[in-house]
Amino acid sequence: MFLDIDLGSQTLTLSEASDSNAIKVYPVSTSRYGAGEIRDSYKTPRGLHLIRAKVGAGRPANSVFKARRPTGEIFDEGMKVRYPNRDWILTRILWLSGLEKGKNRLGDVDTMRRFIYIHGCPDSTTLGVPGSIGCIRMNNQDLIELFDRVSVGDIVNLSE
Repeated sequence: MFLDIDLGSQTLTLSEASDSNAIKVYPVSTSRYGAGEIRDSYKTPRGLHLIRAKVGAGRPANSVFKARRPTGEIFDEGMKVRYPNRDWILTRILWLSGLEKGKNRLGDVDTMRRFIYIHGCPDSTTLGVPGSIGCIRMNNQDLIELFDRVSVGDIVNLSE
């Protein structure tokens, strides 16, 4: 599978290959700080990536993750009220790794070391507009569907 994430339209398009027709288009939310590759910038990196790891297979929707491990909690809106500044990582994680040395791989621009994921978010989160701190947020049900269709090693292109 091939995933194309367009930062301008805030969409993720799933295709069989980079030159084939879309299978499905999903709304997403990328960084509220814009595009950029530098560590600690809180920006969404651009360029070619691959899915380095899939985390959370079989977990219930709204499972809470911290450091790529399930906490055992299931998110509810009350948790959002109790922890208003927490960046919720829910349901599944597709961990990205850059493929372009010096652009999004190695050194101060390494996507994987920046812990950039495609992950679920609270259902009340607005998608289709930038809002994250670098990662790509998705609706939980959309993410479960996508997670089940993609494999480790599939290519992800992030462009403006």
